[in-house]
Amino acid sequence: MVSNTKEIALEQAIQRHLTGWTSEELSGVAAPADPTKFRIGLSSDFDARYALDLALFWRFLETTQGKELEKLKVRNPADWDRKILERFDRLIKKNGLLHLLKKGLQVDDAFFDLMYPAPLASSSQRVGQNFAANIFSVTRQVRYSETNPMDEIDMAVFLNGMPLATLELKNAWTGQTARYHGQRQYREDRDATQPLLQFGRALVHMAVDTDEVYMATKLDGKSTFFLPFNKGHNHGEGNPPNPNGHKTAYLWEEIFTKESLTGIIQHFVLLEGKASDPLQKKALIFPRYHQLNVVRKLLDHAAQNGVGKSYLIQHSAGSGKSNSITWAAYQLIETYPASDDVQGARGVEQPLFDSVIVVTDRRLLDKQLRENIKSFSEVKNIVAAAHTSADLKSALEGGKKIIITTIQKFPFIIDGISDLSEKRFAVIIDEAHSGQSGSAHDNMNRAMGGGDDPDAEDVQDKILHVMQSRKMRGNASYLAFTATPKNATLEKFGERQLDGSFRPFHLYSMKQAIEEGFILNVLANYTTYKSYYEIQKSIEENPAFDTKKAQKKLRAYVERSQQTIDVKAEIMLEHFIPQVVNAKKLRGRAKGMIVTQNIEAAIRYHKAISRLLAERGNPFKSLIAFSGEKSVDGILYTEAGINAFAETETREKFDEDEYRLLIVANKYLTGFDQPKLAAMYVDKKLQHVLAVQALSRLNRSAPKYGKRTEDLFVLDFFNSVEDIKTAFDPFYTATSLSEETDVNVLHELKTALGEVGVYEWSEVEEFVERFFRGEDAQRLSPIIDTAANRFNHELELEPPAKVDFKIKAKQFVKIYSQMAAIMPFEVIDWEKLFWLLKFLIPKLAIEDPDQDALDELLESVDLSSYGLQRVSLAHSMGLDASETELEPQNPNPRGYRDGEVQRDPLDEIIDGFNDRWFQGWSATPEEQRVKFINIAQSIKAHPDFEEKYQNNPDPHNRGLAFEKMLKEVMLQRRRDEIELYKLFANDPAFKASWLQSMERIVAQGGAE
Repeated sequence: MVSNTKEIALEQAIQRHLTGWTSEELSGVAAPADPTKFRIGLSSDFDARYALDLALFWRFLETTQGKELEKLKVRNPADWDRKILERFDRLIKKNGLLHLLKKGLQVDDAFFDLMYPAPLASSSQRVGQNFAANIFSVTRQVRYSETNPMDEIDMAVFLNGMPLATLELKNAWTGQTARYHGQRQYREDRDATQPLLQFGRALVHMAVDTDEVYMATKLDGKSTFFLPFNKGHNHGEGNPPNPNGHKTAYLWEEIFTKESLTGIIQHFVLLEGKASDPLQKKALIFPRYHQLNVVRKLLDHAAQNGVGKSYLIQHSAGSGKSNSITWAAYQLIETYPASDDVQGARGVEQPLFDSVIVVTDRRLLDKQLRENIKSFSEVKNIVAAAHTSADLKSALEGGKKIIITTIQKFPFIIDGISDLSEKRFAVIIDEAHSGQSGSAHDNMNRAMGGGDDPDAEDVQDKILHVMQSRKMRGNASYLAFTATPKNATLEKFGERQLDGSFRPFHLYSMKQAIEEGFILNVLANYTTYKSYYEIQKSIEENPAFDTKKAQKKLRAYVERSQQTIDVKAEIMLEHFIPQVVNAKKLRGRAKGMIVTQNIEAAIRYHKAISRLLAERGNPFKSLIAFSGEKSVDGILYTEAGINAFAETETREKFDEDEYRLLIVANKYLTGFDQPKLAAMYVDKKLQHVLAVQALSRLNRSAPKYGKRTEDLFVLDFFNSVEDIKTAFDPFYTATSLSEETDVNVLHELKTALGEVGVYEWSEVEEFVERFFRGEDAQRLSPIIDTAANRFNHELELEPPAKVDFKIKAKQFVKIYSQMAAIMPFEVIDWEKLFWLLKFLIPKLAIEDPDQDALDELLESVDLSSYGLQRVSLAHSMGLDASETELEPQNPNPRGYRDGEVQRDPLDEIIDGFNDRWFQGWSATPEEQRVKFINIAQSIKAHPDFEEKYQNNPDPHNRGLAFEKMLKEVMLQRRRDEIELYKLFANDPAFKASWLQSMERIVAQGGAE
């Protein structure tokens, strides 16, 4: 006998797991009663008109609410059942099944609960008994059609006779898949006008095979949109192998349990839309697997481990973070400790958290939270927004359970609030980065802690209070949601592993989001341009200048000139108008974004684009976005002034069809969701997290506009393909931190800073004592000014020594502010020095001795021509699918590194600047070998080689040091190796290969 691999075998496997039997095994005999299992529903009991298993529907009402039924039977003895069914049918057509399951059914003076909710820890015994009275069932071969009575759906799951889910089953072993055949069956072969398949009658429709699950909540013929309901595998789509059965067994083993299904109905499924909208205009949201999984894992971990924990949720754009945060926020306020001895517990009948604080920049999240909470909670008024300290305090005192604030407002809101240590908080931080993890986060911790005791006089106690309050307090748990965790974020919020590394608590990767179709791959069509310049002398003098600074200054001068921007703006429009607007991308609704270096450049770009559009008859309009005001060419500009409407309206106005281009510098590079964005023109250095966040503005999928990956286009004037790939790789799959930051560097920095003599330790003590006593700022200024005066004048420090001190001071403040909240011990002297340096650093003056000469340089050159050369057209970038391990922050003290300043006459600087753009390397193999060895020897002879490269334990900084040394060596040899230098400077692919080869030769001793 061989194994049964047909479709019916999958039906049987699901039915046997849920009920304990298969229909074939029973052969028409009733299954033995088992209250822990589902019932086996009979297809003959299914009524297609009402889409109900009538036998189980009536059984549930008779056994649980017989008295209410009796009211109707007495008055309507002949047709009481028809009266209930017609009322049910009318209301389900109007409001949908979800409404009836949650709100119940009112018929005349009788009221029926159609579902009993799962009990909470605080629930009475009666609630538990009611829940046990629910009848869960599964029916095979459901004849759902009134017009074609033989049409069948493979399987349906019911609760008290009402359909929760329909399933079309396929078997990949016989060449039938859920991805294609199951979805096609729903789209083309199933009549969505029949009651069972009408919108809102069942909560979800699933296409299932042995490998994958797909779901839809609205069947709409060929327009039906299916979402994957898969776990993910190797950080991508699909499901992992299951050693105990089918890959998709989690669906019936984990999701289709009584508690799970009831929890999904109570706490997850949402009917979105205006109250006045008819049902058909609303959207039914069923959670995706990773959303369900992360919320349940968070709640379970909190119940088992209590308050005072940290969680990093690395969820890509397109993961539905807004809904995940909403579901987590609401359910955290109903989370109860698993036992009395859980940290922060006040008995198993008391909720673990008093309030959930959501810190977010997204205005829409506030509205979404409020709307969704209405559908979940019997008590409506539990959400409050807090914009001031008074708001937050009154909200907490008024028993508000969910408090929403912005990242910018948060530190101000909590200033002055104290004595909250008896409260228990869950703090959800949306898009967590190190900016949130530093001083603003310290303020948050200080407010969540006890605050200073006004009666305490000992300054030591006060400082210890502050230090403790800057820790992740025992009365708050922190949940950080981000797509792009930095090393500081991983260390602050991540889970520490046995090997000392840090990992996210939960992962939904960019790779999985792209493969599942929730976001598009913005790197699929990536084109870079390189600028080339000719700079002409306008004076005959030949002063000498610092070469590196001069060339950097020259490029900045060229890039910000109106002439240069006009050229680039024309190239942008020459692409955008024919290829995006006239090509009617996104059904004629596609938009573009221009990303510029700074506000001045954005204003100049807006001028250029406006002029060029006017010349073309103004086919559409452009908008600009920047904060504050900016003077350009003697004229003061604001965003509102240029756009001619309030700054708060820019986001909404840009959604209108007449506006097609948005010009930005930094504003809207993060957290801005506009699905119609399809093109981006980049004239700004993008690296690390900012590169991912900025380019991800394009990746939002938009099925209603037919948006596809091939519709996206990025034109980059500034960055290379390698730069962008390097930025994206760490966040494509999983990100972890290899080890914790070594805080001992703070000892070294403190010693080095103290030896300079800028401050006396007694001054540090005095400053801190006065500061924490809350003395007037006038009493603090003399201490800071005395130290600043020593640095600026009295000590007569050389410029390199000043630079060194300021770099070390900044490094101390940065590392301590980020690490103080998670250090397992306290060093009180670090805390004292931190506060002094924080106020001292802004007063430390450093002058660049070459600044005047460099300004003179700009006056001595004119831009004679500006051109662009396309070096990479529509490049599709392949990202690294391996997990990325970030290194901790540089454990070495930083400072000024003295080196020989290379000075060239003005002619050579200009020639060197212009000579960067050429092609071709015609050297013979033997000549190439000699060049390799000679350059490798020059690198090893470089003054920074031993300290910055050979003896540097930080791989990231070693790589940067090597690249810098190679650049310097190549620059020094450019006249001898003109062809080689041209390739190195011009061709990113050649440069990357050359860099890798040189490092290998040096590492292997090939330069000896």
